[in-house]
Amino acid sequence: MNEDLRNVVLGVLATGVSATLGWLTRTYLWRRKLRRKQAFFGLPGGSECLLVVNRDATTDGAVRRFDVFALLELAALIKDCGAHAQIIQHDLAQQGFGERTEFCLGGPGSNRRMAAHLSSLLPGVSVIIQREPSAERSMFQVGAERYQMEPGSAEYVILARLTAGEGGRPVFLFCGQRAIDNQAATRYLARHHEKLARKYGASGSFVLLLKVVNSQAYGPDVVELIADVTREARTAPVVPATT
Repeated sequence: MNEDLRNVVLGVLATGVSATLGWLTRTYLWRRKLRRKQAFFGLPGGSECLLVVNRDATTDGAVRRFDVFALLELAALIKDCGAHAQIIQHDLAQQGFGERTEFCLGGPGSNRRMAAHLSSLLPGVSVIIQREPSAERSMFQVGAERYQMEPGSAEYVILARLTAGEGGRPVFLFCGQRAIDNQAATRYLARHHEKLARKYGASGSFVLLLKVVNSQAYGPDVVELIADVTREARTAPVVPATT
């Protein structure tokens, strides 16, 4: 074998080894990223989860368009984790939590399951439920602070990840003042889940208050983080003693 041929063979071998090492490195990093994502969402490969959806009280019980979009956002996350989803109406979800990851969508006025979660898991959060339009309709109170909706201009949504029950699987809550706010929260979670996992850990709980800015022009895309209200939301209000 002459020197030129030996150099060609060595070059091919070196290229092959380099490509193999690069592929192995990318595969390792991809799998590690996937494991972290699965751990944060509580969705190991092949597992099942619940998508609990609300119903529009002003119609015949259909799911609102923006809530359908929110479900699609969540379905993409679930598929990426290699898990399977079961969609169930809020008034049919008569089971505990912790055994399967749950994504619960909609405010307490249209989602009975959300109302139960707020009462038992987030006693510091209250939502004014009124069918008739008024200045205080759908207003949030978190601790001592109130957040009033300005439809189409400034709206609020609670995004929470909570662990409860024996199984330890998380419950994700998307409780918006309007349907478009629910989609905004799911999109925020899809975009920032890695940052949230680094901050709160794979098993940590959090309650975030988000503001949807100018939804009439920007839809669900422009979202601001107002505050981490975990402590306030999980603390029951003090009831004044009666004399």
